[in-house]
Parts: sequence; C-alpha cells; structure tokens
Amino acid sequence: MRLTTKGRFAVTAMIDLALRGEDGPVALASISERQKISLSYLEQLFGKLRRFNLVESVRGPGGGYCIARPLNQVAVADIIRAVDEQLDATQCGGRENCLDEHRCMTHDLWSTLNAKMFEYLASVTLADLVERQKKKIAQFGEPIVVEDRRRAAPRARSVREKVAAVA
Repeated sequence: MRLTTKGRFAVTAMIDLALRGEDGPVALASISERQKISLSYLEQLFGKLRRFNLVESVRGPGGGYCIARPLNQVAVADIIRAVDEQLDATQCGGRENCLDEHRCMTHDLWSTLNAKMFEYLASVTLADLVERQKKKIAQFGEPIVVEDRRRAAPRARSVREKVAAVA
C-alpha cells in the first residue's frame, strides 16, 4: 500500500496554488517550475481537479488556476479522490477474493486501515496544510517566488514580506 505520485503531486500542486493564489490566478508553468512536476502531468491533474470543482481556470493573459472553494472546505481526501487515486491496503481491492476467490484472514484488518486512512485524509484540509507551510517558511526564512503582476518575470519575495502581506 502506498500513495502514488499522482496523489502526492496533486496535493503538492494544490498547496502551491493555495499559497500563491491570493493575488489571482497562478499559471501551471510556475507551479511546474517550483515543484519540479512535468507541466503536461500537471495539466492532466488539473483537468481532473477542475471537473471535481476544486479549481477554476482563468483564460487569457494573466490567466491560470484558482482554488474554487474556501481552503477549509477542501480536504486532502477530496484532492486524492479527484485524481482517481485509490488508497487500498487490501490485496483484493475490496472485492473480498483475496485468497483463492475467498476472503483472507487479514481482510478486515486492511479494510479497517483503509477506513482510517480515508478518515484521516478527510480530516486534513488545504487550509491546515497551507498554515503548516507558512509556519515552516517563516521559521526557516526561505523565499517564496510570487508572480509580480507589474512585471513579466517573477521575483523572489522574502518570507517576512509574504507573511506581513498576509497578516
């Protein structure tokens, strides 16, 4: 059992979008560059996220993506479900045919683990993850790259500037 890169990348990209989307749409190319995720892969993921109404796209110059709901209403489980990620610890995929078409002795154990994983991921919101990131960034003083709408090229802004702007 493991979460694949599809789910990991989708959650990472959504955190990046939430951190930088306060000033307007964020281009997937900028998320791709910062997070080292293929642009074409992000396009596929964001197509799915858009169909689940987790993000909205804005066309034209200065376009990109925005989070479609308040951050406290987007659970990690929603993101993972949107990109078709299956979190399943059972060997049979829940079909109860684990051992020669019969239920194995540990099926209930793994099914319960599935339920607990989903319960946990449903309890963690994008707002929680963004807040954790902001605390880490403030603590370590790493720069956040933000798009400066007055210039074509992005500029690095210090964490203190970003935190001050949010506060």
